[in-house]
Amino acid sequence: MRADRLVATLLLMQARGQVTAAEVAGELEVSLATARRDLEALSAAGVPVYPQPGRGGGWRLVGRARTDLSGLTSSEAQALFLLVGPAAAGSPEVRAALRKLVRALPETFREGARAAADAVVVDVAGWGAVGRDRPGLVEVLQEAVVRRLRVELVYEGRGRERSRSERVVEPWGLVDKDEVWYLVAGTEAGERTFRVDRVVSARVTDEVFVRPADFDLSSAWDRVVSEVERRRSAVSAVVSVEARYASVLRDQFGRHCEVVEEVGGRVGLRLSATTPLMIAQVLAGWGGLVEVVESEGVRAELARLGAELVARYG
Repeated sequence: MRADRLVATLLLMQARGQVTAAEVAGELEVSLATARRDLEALSAAGVPVYPQPGRGGGWRLVGRARTDLSGLTSSEAQALFLLVGPAAAGSPEVRAALRKLVRALPETFREGARAAADAVVVDVAGWGAVGRDRPGLVEVLQEAVVRRLRVELVYEGRGRERSRSERVVEPWGLVDKDEVWYLVAGTEAGERTFRVDRVVSARVTDEVFVRPADFDLSSAWDRVVSEVERRRSAVSAVVSVEARYASVLRDQFGRHCEVVEEVGGRVGLRLSATTPLMIAQVLAGWGGLVEVVESEGVRAELARLGAELVARYG
């Protein structure tokens, strides 16, 4: 990956002032010829990097030229490696890039950066669950996002029919939410979001696109989440539960649970979901510990579920 080598080489020069091609080769674990080509490439690209001939010479960054990365403070460097470190666990490429960047940091920053990179392990599998592998299509779509290339998708719809459609999209960004990947893309109908696990196939074309200048992936995803949560809050019910159980019920419903009142050791909670059945299915496991105060629909679903269980198990 040449881009990270060039950045690491530049940072190394900024940290030391002057380097030889042999020092660059040793630090970044590349051949001497590769190190020389990288230094020459920086110079040819307009970066003020010049060779100093003779004994004690080497390559020097002229003047006070600096990159944004070199302006990191010690705490900023640690924050960066704390963020990126967990991603390196399953990626040899990220581990290699981190090693090179650590070596390019000023000596006094290195130990803190290493410690930060090793400080966190992200285990996405719940207790008793098996972690899911990253979908292979994510790599394909990620490359298309980076290279700004249109993609031909075959996409499977929802519902029993699972009908498939073909479309050409402009991949603007990828989001991993609770081990489910989503593609935010531009289409003829405007911005759309696709679940990657419903993408049957993806072919990256040679057609380059320009992503809208005002597009921000984080803001776009916030809008998606807000819309999904709005749809999931179409139905609500008010329930009453002993105060000691309220926190457990709130954990089950997350942001779709709000406290209405607290009276005499019991807490009133408003629960929201897409349908009455979705609320009833969760409450059924509580038995008589939870009382539905408001919502005929949820009470009816609970009665139906109870009748089904009695009919089957007596």
